[in-house]
Amino acid sequence: MNIHTPIRLTPAETALVETYTAQVGDLPGDGAVTVTRDRLLNDIKTSGLPTRRVEAWHYTDLRTLLRNVPAPLAAAPSLATIAPLVEGAQVLPVLHGAVDAATSIDGVEVASFADSLVNGTAAAGLAALDKDDAIGKINGSLVRDGYSIAIPAGSTVEAPIELQALHGAGQVHTRFPVTFGAGSRATFIERHRSATGEAALVSSISDIMLEEGAEAVWIILQEQGAEDTHLGQVRVKFGTDSKLRLFVINAGGKLVRQELRIDVDGEGSELTLRGVNLLGGETHTDVTLVLGHNVPNTNSTEIFRNVVFDRARGVFQGMIRVAPDAQKTDAKMACNTLLLTDDGEFSVKPELEIFADDVICGHGATVSDIDNNHLYYLQSRGIPENKARAMLVNAFVAEVVEELEDEKLVEALEGVISAWLEKHA
Repeated sequence: MNIHTPIRLTPAETALVETYTAQVGDLPGDGAVTVTRDRLLNDIKTSGLPTRRVEAWHYTDLRTLLRNVPAPLAAAPSLATIAPLVEGAQVLPVLHGAVDAATSIDGVEVASFADSLVNGTAAAGLAALDKDDAIGKINGSLVRDGYSIAIPAGSTVEAPIELQALHGAGQVHTRFPVTFGAGSRATFIERHRSATGEAALVSSISDIMLEEGAEAVWIILQEQGAEDTHLGQVRVKFGTDSKLRLFVINAGGKLVRQELRIDVDGEGSELTLRGVNLLGGETHTDVTLVLGHNVPNTNSTEIFRNVVFDRARGVFQGMIRVAPDAQKTDAKMACNTLLLTDDGEFSVKPELEIFADDVICGHGATVSDIDNNHLYYLQSRGIPENKARAMLVNAFVAEVVEELEDEKLVEALEGVISAWLEKHA
């Protein structure tokens, strides 16, 4: 007879359980949602958070690294929206996890995610993706609100839509299911930012569905506070002939895990993924990509650029899986890192699992310091060493930003990068 011995919960795991227990009667949701929440929370209670023994979490031992979880605030802090990243963007505010149900965007269907929890339509979507999906379990247990958004078929939204997620201390758990209708076009900026210097735990999941022929740009800008934990996840499903340009920039947080769970299920679809990780102080930032090419004739390219200062630690795990039926897949992945300190670390784990024989797939990774020849070239033309270094670092990351092609977006993101480098370099 097998007897299951309960684990001894860490202080962080205990805090998550206590948060749920204290809030369960107040969390939005019908019976089906509550049952799902109970199951997810019970998984945390019985199995704990993942450790380095779990392959997907080998470089980010969450059970050890997540030492403390701040208690939820008794009352939401008074916060106000800030200027959008791009002038003219349409802002959907998420202030400490609460949305404005009255906010609307012409030609776009916008609703509070809490409504779909209350009527039960969100129950199935709350499920964890697998047994090691710690972010899904935490968020599914405790999520209160977010925006459910639909871009109607055949429509084009000219101005970017900014999901402006600002928070204070405590805990915030949000979710953003977004559907791009057939043939639609739109750009989203998912912006996470701390409004205070106090510690917070933030979990956020974006569910993106691209229907046939849809084209989308999705930008994640994470600028959390120096004491914050950010657990983010993006889930993407492609329809036939759809296209997504996904850009991720991490420029903050103490403990960050950003997961990209992408299923290319539509023939003729295309993914362009670019990322920049700016790591300073004592941050631990982990970007984990699981990309499944599941049907024939699909393309993807993934390029990440990382800059490491101080005692920062970074991780990039990139898995590309090509299914047996996914012939004519073209998938390429690269991860390049500038390690500018003796005390910093960056771990890279690119992987390919290929079960089809007519494909073009490849991956590569580099870790280096600034090229001395490039530095000498600039200095020989009268540029001081510190400025020459800053120019080279900026050029290293700006190269991938410029692929966005939208001049306003490029200028805004380059401004974020330059400001971060000026502060840390």
